[in-house]
Amino acid sequence: MTDTPTTIVFLLFPGITQLDFTAPAQALCRMPGAILAGAAASRDPIATDSGFSIVPTHDFANAPQADILCIPGGHGVTDALGDAATIDFIARQAAGAQWVTSVCTGAFLLGRAGLLQGKRATTHWGYTQLLPLVGARHENARVVEDGNVVTSGGVTSGLDFALALIARLKGDAVAQAIQLAIEYDPAPPFAGGHPDRAPDAVTVGLKTRVYDAAAARMEAALKA
Repeated sequence: MTDTPTTIVFLLFPGITQLDFTAPAQALCRMPGAILAGAAASRDPIATDSGFSIVPTHDFANAPQADILCIPGGHGVTDALGDAATIDFIARQAAGAQWVTSVCTGAFLLGRAGLLQGKRATTHWGYTQLLPLVGARHENARVVEDGNVVTSGGVTSGLDFALALIARLKGDAVAQAIQLAIEYDPAPPFAGGHPDRAPDAVTVGLKTRVYDAAAARMEAALKA
């Protein structure tokens, strides 16, 4: 293990799911040598889905080259898919990055930039059926690694991806120490965080209220 600097660049955009960004950032910032940056179209505060904003450290023009590029998700992805500057930034950064990663629906931004063609990938369970639209093959896993591309499932999966990547880069002991430091010892009150385990009525109700329409909007944006 060394403390060689590792630059980690997170894409920020309006409507980002804050935990898609902050969960992996909290783990990755503790990796020896880590240097984190949050890049957006401008340095103006970015409105998240949680009622507060995040201030980027860089704009697209001045962002450092990432060693690890991370693309979070959120309902704002549908608008970001149509923003040429955002997609160009992802493609340019990915060309020089050692690792190209996503959390949740951030996978579709990777896909729009041409980075998932022929890859195994995952995303939030409500959108996995759309992965073929960006040339990817869905793998039912919380974290999927295919070459230098790492995709993770919905929201909280970002913490798992971050720890898995830290283990790849710095060794299991470092990743385990970081997991212990942030007391990542999940004991959820319900064994139902994925449709494979959640009661059918809960899954159907949530899809009907939220994800059927959200997936339709994502599909329309991907086909635009």
